[in-house]
Amino acid sequence: MSVPVWHLYPDAERLAERLAAAISRLAAEAIAARGAFHWVLAGGHTPRAVYDLLPRYAGQWQHWHLYYGDERCLSPSDDERNSQLVAKSALGSAPIPRAQHHIIPAEQGAEAAARAYTAILPLHRFDLVLLGMGEDGHCASLFPGQEAGFAPDAPAALAVHDSPKPPSDRVSLSAARLLQTRAMFFVVTGVAKAPAIEAWRAGADLPAARLGANADVWLDAAAWGR
Repeated sequence: MSVPVWHLYPDAERLAERLAAAISRLAAEAIAARGAFHWVLAGGHTPRAVYDLLPRYAGQWQHWHLYYGDERCLSPSDDERNSQLVAKSALGSAPIPRAQHHIIPAEQGAEAAARAYTAILPLHRFDLVLLGMGEDGHCASLFPGQEAGFAPDAPAALAVHDSPKPPSDRVSLSAARLLQTRAMFFVVTGVAKAPAIEAWRAGADLPAARLGANADVWLDAAAWGR
């Protein structure tokens, strides 16, 4: 039976420091082995502290390639865009070549953006996929009860409509494409996530649990719960 590796830290600050260091190590190893680091970024506010800390630990930015697990169909300048969150973080100021920062063109609409992003994604595996988790157990924009694209022939990027969280239209990498990675990390903090983590540990069929069966899950004590 596959089980995740749980990394538990006393608070979100300590977690962010150790996770930033771990990502930096993976990047250095990937660059040494293959000449590049291909990383899928998590959206939402939870990973912001990690993005702000990364420049303390990482380097060789010219070899980094950034992708997104999902995006909201909003104006490119909207503060609720994941790309805007990254742009305003310390990671957004790192000297990564602009052509290697692959933003989902979600302002084009979900279907058009999913097609366009599929053409941008690399044919090889990612080096790292970083995901968060919502209070309902969703990750990226793969929500419980909706199509997540686990089938091997699923498209790499999905058009998402009727999202339980606004905005209703989004673009998400499919579960099948997210699993094409050398490493997968989840980052989960805060007491509001504790019920979903408890459900995951109890075997609930949540998108995060299905995707994270072999992942490393980084949590603070509040998210771990009892």
